[in-house]
Amino acid sequence: MPYRPNTRRPLPVQLSALQLTGSIALGLWLGFLAIALTCWLASMLFSRQLQPVADAVQQLSKPAAVAQPQPEPEPQNRLFEQYEENLRKNEQQNRLDQARSSTRNQSNPKCQFWLQQDQTAPSEKSRANVLQFCD
Repeated sequence: MPYRPNTRRPLPVQLSALQLTGSIALGLWLGFLAIALTCWLASMLFSRQLQPVADAVQQLSKPAAVAQPQPEPEPQNRLFEQYEENLRKNEQQNRLDQARSSTRNQSNPKCQFWLQQDQTAPSEKSRANVLQFCD
């Protein structure tokens, strides 16, 4: 194993202040260009991928002037109309039940006919005739 002595030779590198300043400025400038180029390439890549999303956001931000929804009736009016309709149905059902259970209607043939019709094939006409011919 050969022995090497610990002798180092000095390298003859000499930089002046102007050369040092120029090389630092060049490094900074090249670094700035590298960062700017990377950002530009990334923006080009992402803008193509995110273009549908940007279009959708832009479309949502514009107000729809073509079709404006009609104002719905107030919920209170709807609820009141529903209540009135339920009352009418309940009253009609009570009158039909009274007509079916009344003993006076057992001897009335027209009432019996319409009661039977309403029982087998209920319809508005049969209900109206039951209420007309039965007491």
